[in-house]
Amino acid sequence: MTKTTTLPIRADQTLAWATLRQHHAQGAADFDVREALAGDAGRVAHFSQQIPHVFADLSKNRIDAAAERLLFALARETGFDARRAALFAGEPINSTEHRQVLHWLLRAPRDAAVPRALRADLDAVHATLDAMLAYAEQVRADHEITDVVNIGIGGSDLGPQMATLALDAFAAPGRRLHFVSNVDGHELAGVLRRLRPRNTLFLVASKTFTTAETMTNARSARRWFEAQGGSDIARHFAALTTNVEAARDFGITTTFGFWDWVGGRYSLWSAIGLPIAIAIGAGAFRELLAGAHAVDEHFRSAPLESNLPARLGLLDVWYRNFHGFTSRCVAPYHQGLRRLPAYLQQLEMESNGKRVDLNGDALPFATSPVVWGEPGTNGQHAFFQQLHQGTDVVPLEFIAVREAAHKLDGHQPKLLANAIAQAQALLQGQADTGGHKDFPGNRPSSFLVLERLEPASLGALIALYEHRVFTSGAVWGINSFDQWGVELGKVLAKDIEPRLASGDVAGLDPSTAALVRRLG
Repeated sequence: MTKTTTLPIRADQTLAWATLRQHHAQGAADFDVREALAGDAGRVAHFSQQIPHVFADLSKNRIDAAAERLLFALARETGFDARRAALFAGEPINSTEHRQVLHWLLRAPRDAAVPRALRADLDAVHATLDAMLAYAEQVRADHEITDVVNIGIGGSDLGPQMATLALDAFAAPGRRLHFVSNVDGHELAGVLRRLRPRNTLFLVASKTFTTAETMTNARSARRWFEAQGGSDIARHFAALTTNVEAARDFGITTTFGFWDWVGGRYSLWSAIGLPIAIAIGAGAFRELLAGAHAVDEHFRSAPLESNLPARLGLLDVWYRNFHGFTSRCVAPYHQGLRRLPAYLQQLEMESNGKRVDLNGDALPFATSPVVWGEPGTNGQHAFFQQLHQGTDVVPLEFIAVREAAHKLDGHQPKLLANAIAQAQALLQGQADTGGHKDFPGNRPSSFLVLERLEPASLGALIALYEHRVFTSGAVWGINSFDQWGVELGKVLAKDIEPRLASGDVAGLDPSTAALVRRLG
């Protein structure tokens, strides 16, 4: 593929952007959701939508139909339709790295209708998937392996860890999964203390097999394994990498690769998902892929007006650039989704935390909000105070699961009641003349609902967020698929590390030099 799609006009230079500014200034800035809900019997229906596996109620947000229509116009003026088409055509829309963006292909069925140029890629995807899932079943059948340790970082850790926690109800008993990412040795040491070499499988997840944190942990794991009497590296270590030669030099013979068009934060659908497959089995992993594919098809084909990922992405643009909200809180009311906010931090902030457009020109407007959160009801006893009564308005995203996987009496109604009540309280507020118990209300929130937390619904939820991030990035005219900001600190760390041993501070700024002297 050589064709590239660029933005025909930057967002802030469109007629729709100027009209949105005017609309905001002429009343939308003071939009009261309570009045809108009271005065419009069709508001809930208009701002609610069911897509495969996910229901969304957006009616408590500070947006009216007129603003949404203008946001649709903004998307069209900025070339969203063409950029979405380029994504699914396999064009190299990651322009700074000259790469295609094909994570959606990882969950396409074997017989999916894809562009002819992508047929070989799809065949390769399924060949790798079949081999990876066969290995996962082999591990699941090996009753001597009781512990699986995934060594990775970033997308090679956050995605698999989030998904295995979320799908714990589908995991086979008798096997524990551990995730090690931090180069801080306390994390690995704490895991190793609970293991025995003959019962442990290590998965080393690094596309290049050179990631500093991952390889430091992998080498320490191998030294521990050998020091404890382990001898069969090939049986107890596998690699998720494209650098087969480096893995072989390490002693690993079982490897599963992926492609340069798979970004780390989009990689759990690839061989990086091996720990998920070991946990839940091949059939359930394919259901995870199928749930995501269903949302891919919705995003690819649905018009903007009924395209839920696009509607959410445009709402993010409305809040960030017109209301000036700087962060968004994610509160999943399901303990299994406790790592989802961290996963979404990387997905959104690494994708859209950019300050230049596709041409490399500085942007005069803000991009990604800060994404953060904790599971409910824990968050209610931590930061909800600020959400209700703080000086900053922070849009909140509730994620609820209607049906629990456990059989404990009384818990699920209380959990769901809390989620609904918190959204209600943020909306309605409470008047108090004394001041301290006054809640301003009109605090915006979205409410996403899954019937059950299962492989297909989790896949759909993640794909929904992926395409939402794509939408806002496309409208902002940025490259959502590179991450150059991750690199500078890594480069400088290679210079600092030997200085800690030598004490050499030549050429460093005074503050950095002082820290090297103190910590060296």
